Amino acid sequence: MADGDLNYPGIGGTEHGAAPAGYATVLEEVHLGSGMSAYQQVAAGILSWELQRRAGLRVRTDSPRVVPGARVVSGFCVGPFRLDAPCQVVWAREPLPAGMPQSAGFGYGALPGHPARGEESFEVEINGGAEVLLRIRAFSKPGSWFYAAGGVVTRAAQRHVTSRYIEGARQLAAEGKSP
Repeated sequence: MADGDLNYPGIGGTEHGAAPAGYATVLEEVHLGSGMSAYQQVAAGILSWELQRRAGLRVRTDSPRVVPGARVVSGFCVGPFRLDAPCQVVWAREPLPAGMPQSAGFGYGALPGHPARGEESFEVEINGGAEVLLRIRAFSKPGSWFYAAGGVVTRAAQRHVTSRYIEGARQLAAEGKSP
């Protein structure tokens, strides 16, 4: 697992939508369907690292379930190049057994060695009308001069991975629909 500590301002800010000044932000909100079954399926996928796997990332973690303090290194390969992104979970919220509205998910922060400094969160919500929504929040800055120099490519890669998270969440929601 990754060594080092979180080293950015605003630790835990994604839980409430707060980002430190000077950090680029991402907010994606997507309707996934409706019903408690779909909500619970997506929540289970988020809290077991399945969303990262469905996005095409390789996941190594010290905890099979998302819990505060857990460390994870996710990564992907492009040809012979491998990019690892070490993170630590800074907040997590479990689904309740019943009742609406509610939400579940987690946020994790970049550790040294990550291409960015900042935080990202994945949250599924079921509202009072039983509609299921995915919310992905992030705030970040390049982790080094190398990643800052590749700004356009770095932002394109972040958009691509975010779209893969959304597709993975849609798959999970579809698996949770009643026949």
